[in-house]
Amino acid sequence: MKRGKFITLEGGEGVGKTTNLSFIQDYLQQHAITVTVTREPGGTLLAEKIRHLVLDIDGESVAETTELLLMFAARAQHIQHVIEPALAQGNWVLCDRFTDATYAYQGGGRGLSIDTIALLEQLVQGNLRPDLTLLLDAPIEIGMERAKKRAAFDRFEAEKLSFFTRVREMYLSRAAEQPNRIKVIQAHQSLDHVQQQILGVLQTIIHRSYALTEGVGYVF
Repeated sequence: MKRGKFITLEGGEGVGKTTNLSFIQDYLQQHAITVTVTREPGGTLLAEKIRHLVLDIDGESVAETTELLLMFAARAQHIQHVIEPALAQGNWVLCDRFTDATYAYQGGGRGLSIDTIALLEQLVQGNLRPDLTLLLDAPIEIGMERAKKRAAFDRFEAEKLSFFTRVREMYLSRAAEQPNRIKVIQAHQSLDHVQQQILGVLQTIIHRSYALTEGVGYVF
């Protein structure tokens, strides 16, 4: 059975990930692609419990190293019990955030060692990397203004603007380093314009996937 594709959706606060995750899921399903939708941190019972610990703004103060290790502990569960089984079955996995978020939030935002994050990435993931990452990018002020209209802030959302500036800078730095995988979507535009950008990227990966199936020999 042909292995599925692994697509991740990344971005800071208020960039429209939830809305566009549903849009992407619907579009893939319209093309007869079986989609497994999941999120990080989370995706399994244990990983969701870790998510609560990490995001709880009223709980015990979380050390930065503890936060990093909890993220990868949740990811290890998620990969073993959700992501890898789905990919092996030929499903396309659509994930709300993955390891790029760790580089952005713990590496950029918290200032933790990028080398340490890379070491943990290899330990936990082995060769698993997303086939495609859509990075929804918008100026910090716009994203935070949108985020204010949602529910009460969690522990990350309550951070200072300088934190989110570093997060955004790290995201864009990774996109510049890996342009074949990470596609930047200008998320400050209207929803229609944002989704037209997303469609352009999705049409390419679907076309290439079908071409490979038909024996053209293109490897995404």
